[in-house]
Amino acid sequence: MAFSPFLQHRWVQHVQRKTYVRLVGYARPYTWRLLAGTLCGILFAGSTVGLLPVIQEMLGRFFDTDEPLTHQVAFVIGGLLVLLVLVRGLGQFLNSYLIQWVGNRVVLDLRVATFRHLQALSVGYFNTTETGEMISRTVNDSMMLERAVSTVLTDIVRQPIVLVGAAVYAVTRNWRLAFAALVAFPLCIVPIAIFGRRVRKAARQSQEHLSEIVSVMQESIRGVRIVKAFCMEQREEDRFAKACETFFRRMMRVVCAKAVIQPIVIFMAGIGIVLALFYAVSLGMVWNEFIVMALALFLLYEPVKKLSKVHLSVEQSSAAADRIFEILDTPSLVTDHAGAEPLQDRIREIAFHHIHFAYQDEPVLTDIDFTVKAGERIALVGGSGAGKTTLVNLLPRFFDVVEGSVLINGTDIRQFTLHSLRLKMGVVTQDTFLFNDTVAANIAYGCPDAPMEDIIRAAEQAYADTFISGLPQGYDTVVGELGMLLSGGQRQRLAIARAMLNDPEILILDEATSALDTESERMVQKAIDQLVEGRTVFAIAHRLSTIMNCDRILVLENGRIVEQGTHTDLLTQSGIYRRLHDMQFTP
Repeated sequence: MAFSPFLQHRWVQHVQRKTYVRLVGYARPYTWRLLAGTLCGILFAGSTVGLLPVIQEMLGRFFDTDEPLTHQVAFVIGGLLVLLVLVRGLGQFLNSYLIQWVGNRVVLDLRVATFRHLQALSVGYFNTTETGEMISRTVNDSMMLERAVSTVLTDIVRQPIVLVGAAVYAVTRNWRLAFAALVAFPLCIVPIAIFGRRVRKAARQSQEHLSEIVSVMQESIRGVRIVKAFCMEQREEDRFAKACETFFRRMMRVVCAKAVIQPIVIFMAGIGIVLALFYAVSLGMVWNEFIVMALALFLLYEPVKKLSKVHLSVEQSSAAADRIFEILDTPSLVTDHAGAEPLQDRIREIAFHHIHFAYQDEPVLTDIDFTVKAGERIALVGGSGAGKTTLVNLLPRFFDVVEGSVLINGTDIRQFTLHSLRLKMGVVTQDTFLFNDTVAANIAYGCPDAPMEDIIRAAEQAYADTFISGLPQGYDTVVGELGMLLSGGQRQRLAIARAMLNDPEILILDEATSALDTESERMVQKAIDQLVEGRTVFAIAHRLSTIMNCDRILVLENGRIVEQGTHTDLLTQSGIYRRLHDMQFTP
């Protein structure tokens, strides 16, 4: 059922109010600073309006030929003028500093909260969301909020008080003249409302296209070898230029909508003052009174001009806030269940009990059922897409099963806290990830307080100590972004050393030796054999030479276990494993 335009407008206003209220809620911890800044804003506004009668008195005294100006009168008027200017300047400074401190702190808290929530989201969210989109929302959208909030909070405290004060002064001095000047005042509201909606829409579109720019740039940089290998530099340049051009057009819509407001408000203010001038002539008002009255009217329109910018900034920032809140409102599909307890006992048995799993509506695993004793080495074999990686990802609860259960010591793993469950496991993936830090820091990533002796011991077990010692700064060598200063085999051995340092009870090796040459593979395999004692190992491998000595091999096809047994047992069968073995080892 379609909404009428009126209902659509009311619904949008309701959503906007919720966004504003939620954003303001982040300022509650800093209420006292906000109140202090507000009081300073009142001080600024009061002293600004207070200048009007002083200026009127000064003009009358200086230019009144019937009454000569005395030193005493000049001292009083001048002293009062200096005092008001001083109070106004102090109020302006403290108001700007305190309010902007709160605004920037709110944005900082929001940025940290967004990153913290991203860390808490399940792996499935990152599989379906572009990295550039997440970066853009966390960094760029919050940066837009930072710019807008610092201006909005300052003016929204200060300008309404100046507006009310100037209006009261103008009306009390000459209400007829004030109303004559304010005839054009309501007309200022119309363009503010119209262009405000345009700014919000264009701002959201521009932020979406900015995230596209980030995504294109990230892909091109991370895939630079592929880009150059296929001579696709021009294509990437065109993609980036197109995304930038689209972002430019959306941003210019925002700039146009914001730039047109101030001339309109000033034009309306000019009309109002001209009307007041003609009305003042008809009343026979003396010139110095009219000058002060015109100054009061100028002070009246000045807040309108600034508040119009505030409205547009609010519209623009609320579009950014909406995108950030969309992340914060995304639920994590894998969380600690109510009453979850730490996994403290040593692992004696792991059971996959009639497991079913699907990505959205696409089945991946069907009726997986097997049990593993502590210390067993289990190999998972099968073609691409058979479900091997998905199966081991269920163990640390990167995903939760759709049906069935994964049991540790007879208890569903969902009854354990995620933190305690994952501390029991060491994971080495086929896509080795290293941080742009030292070798030692990368090995000790899971144990940041580990002594250097333990780090070196883990590196020796992973047969990485030899090449580390040959690096320029040894264990203090920075490996570069994604470990690009190391070879693939070296990165893989560091990842294995990282898992070894955690001393896990369960070791998950997802193609852990895929990037190693034959010699390195042999050394790492020896290290893995040493780790088996007292640990349970799940090894995924396409190269069957790495899993021949496993206690049991599970062969998966289309998400089902179709064969299982030892290497020797499976070779006696004319099944999938025998076919894979013959393909790899038959000349």
